[in-house]
Amino acid sequence: MAAKWVKYLLAIVLGNGLYFALNPHLPPPARYNASQFISLGTVVDFWFCLLVYGLLELGRFLQSRRRPQDHD
Repeated sequence: MAAKWVKYLLAIVLGNGLYFALNPHLPPPARYNASQFISLGTVVDFWFCLLVYGLLELGRFLQSRRRPQDHD
């Protein structure tokens, strides 16, 4: 259970870090806007977090396929 929460936290931190690192290069509507709680920038930020989470899950899936399976 704790591993899931660590994965969620990692996806949020890395996704936000990536979003704010790329923020100056994004089109103006997709940039962070402090005057609005929900804006297109918030949606784009959420998308970055989902992208990182998906990449973490893909890595876990590919790693599990590479490991030899124990057959009893």
